[in-house]
Amino acid sequence: MAIMITDDCINCGACEPECPNTAIYEGGMEWTWANGTEIKSNTTHFDGRKIDANSKQKPVSDEFYYIINDKCTECVGFHEEPQCAAVCPVDCCVPDPDMVESRDFLIKKQAFLHAK
Repeated sequence: MAIMITDDCINCGACEPECPNTAIYEGGMEWTWANGTEIKSNTTHFDGRKIDANSKQKPVSDEFYYIINDKCTECVGFHEEPQCAAVCPVDCCVPDPDMVESRDFLIKKQAFLHAK
């Protein structure tokens, strides 16, 4: 499953640089598919959606750091555990119960984000 940041977040920013997918953004910041991935132009997501890699997307939260579920692989393909959760001083990076994903799916997502 993807990781989410709860409203217990103290906005310390420790999690953001640890994410190998650049899936974590500061509250209020726009995000793009291209940021931190190999997706650099228009493409088709493996689930069939059309993606404009450089189009700025609306922030998920205006208050707290947030994680883009579609870019979160729980660090599969990079680390043994989610690095955001490992460095969070208040344990607010937790599994998202609404985004349960298998390890195989996370591997597929990682490959999509970082295929060269």
